[in-house]
Amino acid sequence: MNRARARLARNVVVLSWVSLFQDVASEMLYPVLPLFLIGELGAGAAVVGVMEGLGEGLAAVLKGVSGRLADRRGRRGLVAAGYGLSTVAKALMGLVGSWPYFLACRLVDRAGKGLRTSPRDALIAADTAPEDRGRAFGFHRAMDTAGAVAGPLIGLALYEALGHRMRPLFWAAVAPALVSTALTGWLREGPRRPKTEDRGGRRGLPRRYWKVLAVTTAFGLANFPDALIIVRMKALGLGFAEVMAAYTLYNVCYAGLSYPAGLLADRWPKPVVYGAGLAVFAVVSAGFGLARSAAWAWPLIALYGAYTALTDGVGKAWVSSLAPEESVGAALGYFQGAGGAARVVAGVWAGLLWGPAGVVPFLISAVVAGVLGVGLVAGAGGMGRSVPLLREQD
Repeated sequence: MNRARARLARNVVVLSWVSLFQDVASEMLYPVLPLFLIGELGAGAAVVGVMEGLGEGLAAVLKGVSGRLADRRGRRGLVAAGYGLSTVAKALMGLVGSWPYFLACRLVDRAGKGLRTSPRDALIAADTAPEDRGRAFGFHRAMDTAGAVAGPLIGLALYEALGHRMRPLFWAAVAPALVSTALTGWLREGPRRPKTEDRGGRRGLPRRYWKVLAVTTAFGLANFPDALIIVRMKALGLGFAEVMAAYTLYNVCYAGLSYPAGLLADRWPKPVVYGAGLAVFAVVSAGFGLARSAAWAWPLIALYGAYTALTDGVGKAWVSSLAPEESVGAALGYFQGAGGAARVVAGVWAGLLWGPAGVVPFLISAVVAGVLGVGLVAGAGGMGRSVPLLREQD
């Protein structure tokens, strides 16, 4: 076994811990957001969908911008600024008294995510050999999601200890967010490679990359925000504590399967692994659309964790392997930005078509994901090949 496979790079490990603590903070709050908006601030399901869609849209734009900027100006500073901005937003969320002000705080939080995500993933890709990127991104997603397992559990414990009050959870979340921001000081960034001649496509990105981007963006149009899954579970009869427990189960499955999924993507064609994830998503969406009792929420949310593990880190490893090294930040930025922008549309149409229980949006998503998943697996031979990458010397 060579050195690249024996040990993960320093930045991969540091960023994994950074993400773990930030996700502890974020996931203490994420299951609470729709319940807080609806129960305490008087918003409806449509507001939840639109708010999350707008947040995803802002993050999407900034992911694209920060990805390009990271290739030109450096990545470490953008990562630190993004985590810091989200930390400030979490502190402000606990102070607001109406949903429009809460929306503004949520947009600041999403702006921080958009600013940091593409530079962070570009740092991971830059420090990892192409043949090990599934493993590196899988490890990062596993650590990130371990924080997402701990976050709801901590949030639930605090909720019970504080007499079933939601507002203090926002202030408690600031502590792990501050730790996350402080850890970015341990990141190290090597010198950037000079730009090479454009080899086709915007900023030297090959045609295969744009084909992949078209498919993943089409899926994004059917992949509405997770907050609406929480609303659907509530409609099926789950109470607050049960929603928190179900969301924890999702993250346990996601965390436990992310690293194996990354290893699998280093050995099998990445479109096959990603397409399998879309097939799982189709089953989950159909299940939530057709379910008539709360008992179905538990196996479905577990399968939803499997879908995320098969697509999140795998997708980043896939698109980064299709880009020359000097354009990896832009490639990841466009990929994540386009997907986020598509989810803006998904959040809006799903919120507007929600109806009494949200059945129709889930069934529409199931059909779209199923068709794309089959198409990806069938066309894997033409979409999975990487391009030669320039490697920095150790």
